[in-house]
Amino acid sequence: MYWWQESVVYQIYPRSFKDSNHDGIGDLQGIISKLPYLHYLGVDMIWLCPVYASPNEDNGYDISDYFDIMRDFGSMADMDQLIAEAKHFGIGIMMDIVANHTSSEHAWFKEAKKSKNNPYHAYYIFKENLGEIPSDLQSIFLGSAWELSPDTNEFYLHMFAKGQPDLNWDHKSVRDAIYQILNWWMDKGIKGFRFDVIDMISKDLDKKKISDGPNLHTYITEMNQKSYGSRDVLTVGETWGATVEKALKYSNLDGSEFSMIFNFSHILLDQAQGKEKWDFIDLDLLSLKRVLAEQQIQMHGRGWNSLFWNNHDLPRIVSRWGNDKEYRVQSSKMFGTLSHFMQGTPYIYQGEELGMTNVVFEDLNDYRDIETFNMINQRLNQGYEMNSILDSIHKIGRDNARTPFQWSSQAHAGFSDVEPWIKVNPNYIDINVEKQMHDQDSVLEYYRKLIKLRKNSEYQDLIRDGDFELMYEDHPDVFAYNRKLGSQRLEVICNFHGKVITLPYSTKSKRVLLSNYEEVLDQQDLVLRPYAAIVLTAGDE
Repeated sequence: MYWWQESVVYQIYPRSFKDSNHDGIGDLQGIISKLPYLHYLGVDMIWLCPVYASPNEDNGYDISDYFDIMRDFGSMADMDQLIAEAKHFGIGIMMDIVANHTSSEHAWFKEAKKSKNNPYHAYYIFKENLGEIPSDLQSIFLGSAWELSPDTNEFYLHMFAKGQPDLNWDHKSVRDAIYQILNWWMDKGIKGFRFDVIDMISKDLDKKKISDGPNLHTYITEMNQKSYGSRDVLTVGETWGATVEKALKYSNLDGSEFSMIFNFSHILLDQAQGKEKWDFIDLDLLSLKRVLAEQQIQMHGRGWNSLFWNNHDLPRIVSRWGNDKEYRVQSSKMFGTLSHFMQGTPYIYQGEELGMTNVVFEDLNDYRDIETFNMINQRLNQGYEMNSILDSIHKIGRDNARTPFQWSSQAHAGFSDVEPWIKVNPNYIDINVEKQMHDQDSVLEYYRKLIKLRKNSEYQDLIRDGDFELMYEDHPDVFAYNRKLGSQRLEVICNFHGKVITLPYSTKSKRVLLSNYEEVLDQQDLVLRPYAAIVLTAGDE
């Protein structure tokens, strides 16, 4: 057993968590001031989105110096203080390492573009200018993935923004430099790394293959051996294209690569097949059950899962697949219940534990995300109506997850005492920490119960190690499963939709461990109210 198999990770998007210096931008001292809250919630790891020095073209995922802190967030002294004070609360810090690309303002790239003979030229991927763009490869942020560098008259590859040139991992000096960065941060006391788009570090451009390239696992294994493999840290890779088979390679329990990965196969189910992410469709619950059951069953005893619904790149799950209006509280609790009783390490994205929702900005000037603006421009040129574009943004735009954290009903949600860098969701008056703390019916207190059950209850071994089996596999509205370890058994039953469901189900010798409604068990049937979640103990067998 590894310690991170019993951990709960809390993801912080620093720009939107807590402002301490009255500039409308969240910062490290703001996070430090809220460590007591995170301790109260019960988490023991913070995944910190990038706080490195950056021109901030892509909210910090364009790093100009891995050994310095962005001035918006504070200083290295603040970072050292955060590591130390978090440790005092029993909380480790997991850094977000961006190793596929740097900022174009990074010293490496500034040197690389000066001359083909510069030693740093090989750090990046350049193609000779033969009078046309090297290929029709598209950036993930839309538009060509190639940009002309005039000093050498070459094109460089950027799979994201133009200010994010891709590193050439086939060049040994690049790999060694990344390992040096990892070791430097671990020496500071960091307890883990989240590796941004790590499946893209090995490419085969001749085949237009930008991820899962031929040397991917060789490089990850080498990185493990030369940096974190001998340290007691948690590592998780962001791998958008992962299958269960791939996940088993990344998270093999021999510890040769990562502790776990983020497998997004369940998150992509409402993306229209053959189209881009902005063309969404209704979720097929049967497919969701199949995909998550496959992860649970096939990885059991062979690898390790991360459990998540939300992050800084995704819309709020309660708005995406739940009901963020009349059943916001119930559906928020339902999603938490569904994931936290599965095997794996849960990740809570800031505000998830409050049931924070997507925001509906009608004025495009209120948005900040570079990907959103690229999509708007592209779709306007393609003839899309603005109403259709806004509908996509409201449904799945990344800024939905990036509005300021809602601490109180005070001005600006208690996030700041000045106008924030991005507007607060207007529903902060009703959805905030101050209102939910100590209210036993709140989403916040429910998440505290979920965490306690995973970490400090008679069922923690079962939740960590038990077998998984789907129940009501073909039911179009119910997601239910049981977990079993020895004589212990838990049954998790969730109504995924906003209607009352009656299940033929004997509750004899069973008791309610947790529910998002006040439940009275009937001996013959189980009546599930809209977005109901109930966890039953089945007793000894």
